Parts: sequence; C-alpha cells; structure tokens
Amino acid sequence: MIEIGPAPAPGLREGDFRKICQNGFGDGHNAYAYSMAWFGEHLYVGTSRANLMLLKFAMPFVRMDVWPVECPHPNYSAPFEQDSARGEIWRYHPPSDLWTRVFQAPFTSDAEGEFSRDLGYRGMVEFQGVSDPAPALYVATWSRSRGTGPDLLRTLDGINFEVLPKPQFQTQGREITFNAIRILMPFKGRLFTAPAGATKGNVNVSGVSLIYATDDPAKGEWVCVNEPGFDQFPEVFTVYEMATLGDWLYAGTSGLHGLQIWRTRAEGELPYHWERVVSGGAGRGALNQIALSMIPFEGALYVGTGIQNGGHDWRNKVGPAARLLGYHCGQPAGWKRAAFRARCGFQQLLQRLSLANGCARWLALCRHDGLERDSPVHRAQKAAASAGANHRRGRRRGIRCLPRRFRVMAHMRRRKLALSDAARFWKPL
Repeated sequence: MIEIGPAPAPGLREGDFRKICQNGFGDGHNAYAYSMAWFGEHLYVGTSRANLMLLKFAMPFVRMDVWPVECPHPNYSAPFEQDSARGEIWRYHPPSDLWTRVFQAPFTSDAEGEFSRDLGYRGMVEFQGVSDPAPALYVATWSRSRGTGPDLLRTLDGINFEVLPKPQFQTQGREITFNAIRILMPFKGRLFTAPAGATKGNVNVSGVSLIYATDDPAKGEWVCVNEPGFDQFPEVFTVYEMATLGDWLYAGTSGLHGLQIWRTRAEGELPYHWERVVSGGAGRGALNQIALSMIPFEGALYVGTGIQNGGHDWRNKVGPAARLLGYHCGQPAGWKRAAFRARCGFQQLLQRLSLANGCARWLALCRHDGLERDSPVHRAQKAAASAGANHRRGRRRGIRCLPRRFRVMAHMRRRKLALSDAARFWKPL
C-alpha cells in the first residue's frame, strides 16, 4: 500500500500581497526595481530608467505591439536626459510606511554635451571594508555609453552618497572595458563582483566571464580571482549572479547554449580553484539562458533562470520562454531536478504576460528571516503596537515579526513591489 501525503497548500493569491509602491514612485520611467538592500532601519531600492525605451532605441528589430511607457524623446536629447535618464535611490521605512528619495544621478558632460551619469543602480549591499569606520551601503552604477564606466557609491548614514575611486578591473595586463556592475557579493571578508554589460543594447552581455574581489572597495583596487575566465564568448556572455552556500561561493553565467554554475572555496593563491557543477542550461539548453537569481535556503541553493530582453532574446533567436526553475545542491554536492516551475498562484499572470508579449521574467529571489527581536525595526514595531495598531494592520504593513520564510520579488514589465508572509508558493508540484 502506497501512502500519499497531504496535498501542498494552494499557491499565493492576491490577498497575500500588499502593494507598497506603484507606478515607479509616481514616475513611469522608473522602469525596474533593479537592486534592493536593507541598511539600518530602511529598505533601499535602486531604480533604472526607461529600460524598455532604451531597448527600443538600441535594438529596432525588437517588436512589441504595446510599449508600457512611451518616451517621445531620443536618447541623449536634453528632454530625455532631464526627465528620463537619471537613476534614483529610494528608501522605505516600514513603521511609517514612508518612501523617500535619497539620491538622484547627477549630470556629467563630454564634448557632445551634458547627460545623466547613471542610468540606474543594478547592485547594492551592506559591507564593511578594511578602511570603513562602520558597515556601509555600497551601490553599483550603470554607466552611459558615452560615460567613463561604472562607479561604486558608498554611504555610511544612508543619506549622503560618495563616489569612490573608479573600480580598476584588469586581466593579463589589459584593462576590461564595460558599462555596468550588477553583482556585489560579500564572502569571507571580501567583496566580489563581475562586469555585467556593455554598450549598444548589450546591457546583460559583457563578453567576459571574469570575477574580481577586494577587501577594501573604498580604494578601488580589485584583483581577478578566476583568470582566464570560465569559458569563451558566446558560450558565456557574462557572469550574471553570485551566491554563497556554506563554505562555497557560487557563480552563475549566461550563454548562448544555456547557463553554467561554478563554485569555489575562495582560498589559497590566486586565481582560485573553481569547479563547474552545472552546464548546458541544466538540461534545458538555451531556454535556461541566464542564471538570473540565486539564493541559499535550508542547505540548498535555488536558481531562478530566464532569457535576456524580457524573456525573448530576439538577437540570438531564443525564446520566448518565461519560466522560473529551481535547482538545489545538497552538501557536499549533487544537483537535482527542477524543484518547481512558474505556476501555483502566478500561473495565470505568467500566461497572460507571456501570450501578450513574451515579457515575463523573475528578477530576484530573497530569503526572509523575520525581524530580530532586539533590532531597531522590532522596537519600532512594538511602539506602533502600543499606540493601538491592531494585528492585521501591523501584518499588512510588513512590520510583523515573521518566521523564517521566503520573500519573492517579481518583475512583470511594470514596476511593482510586494511583501508576503506566506511561503506556500515554494511547494514543489
């Protein structure tokens, strides 16, 4: 007799979420919530500007029936630079439910005129380097094609952001040229990153598979830790994501024939020893083009996959195929089948978006551990409760002390942020 356990709980529904930001903080050209990090009592969000319109400018062969946010001004025109091209950083204070813009990209200039320095902020993380007097929030920028390459911003108080010496990335005696940094991953006292994109619409293709590290980002001195790289273009477009699990640092790539996953203990002499644990898109080939997001959870590493340009890579004729697959690696090794696909509570939404314009994709995964009971946020929660906030109101505002669960961030064309205290979506099918 075969015993069958109870059916998994149903997936999340609309009532499990509360929208805490809509319409790009009131500006439709805040296209993506490109990066997020907790720092102090606030959640920080780095935006990117007019992504879809820039895609339309750079890749005219991309066809869509409806563009979500129109922009009548050409790239680098004065109206575009003033109104559409300045990346922003916002922060959210959960107890007061208040968003505040704390940074907007400044202008710079070249021989052709003035333009916004940063289109967006693709990475941010809290880290304390050797010369930092305290933990700081580091933010990676997305530079312009006419710019001088990406910068690294740092703030110690969450309000005042300073530009650090420009990161210098070299390999085998030559300097690497690119225009975006996406990954900022702390591991064993060092901060790791990788070139993420190039110009002419190649925002997710740097053309190199190199990883760099430093123990003092404020100095701008980085060393390559995986020379000569993982593979050659186009087998690897770029190193797109990194995550840590136990004593290992994992790196996920994108490539013409599918993602690869590599790992290292980041010990010993440089370059570190790396081993490949997944190749060929984990059995799905080009349809698992990018290791888009990675997160450790309960001793396993989960990887969300995707295809560049919103789920349909027109240039390389891949897709559309909007999916989220989870792979996990137990200790010490052993990759297993997909844990789930993008169904459950989001199935109908994904189908509608995919059928409409092939654009659905998952941008990030995040583990949510709840609030530490002695943290400033938890003290603010208790103060709100003593002022008469009822249980349901506290729960909906995201300040309830939650058990260890997943938080999911999804990007579906239009920019939406949502909090959930349920984990039912992660039940395997």
